[in-house]
Amino acid sequence: MKFSLALPRESLSVRVLRRVLGDALRGLGVSEDCIGDILVATSEACTNVIQHSQTPLDYEVWARVENGMCVLAVSDHGRGLTHTPAECDESAESGRGIKIMHALVDDVTFDTSPGRGTTVLLSKRLTWKDESPMRRLAGDLAHSAR
Repeated sequence: MKFSLALPRESLSVRVLRRVLGDALRGLGVSEDCIGDILVATSEACTNVIQHSQTPLDYEVWARVENGMCVLAVSDHGRGLTHTPAECDESAESGRGIKIMHALVDDVTFDTSPGRGTTVLLSKRLTWKDESPMRRLAGDLAHSAR
């Protein structure tokens, strides 16, 4: 599964993204705990764009589910980061979203360049509901290969 969305840089867009992404993951049979982690981490990335990118342009979210992983990219067309997320002050309120992202997904990386914008890449290994269509499909494929 792959999809992308171009969203206006306003807070209402985060709710739209959560609905679309959550429904897509539920349709595949991803467990609710896993969906919750992905939605919170992605919401944090989107909120950072809305609060910090300082551009009137839309931002974009790409999602891909393959090989048991969900990979998301949240990209803006802003000025880029002036410092790396690792340089954030541990006690500052700013930067908490980055810590939340790291706590909820398996990998968080930033690709930023002055004048080009920033892309946050999030990836998480998926866990499935027992009745998941993806779990049944994997079982059918293994059975037919025998």
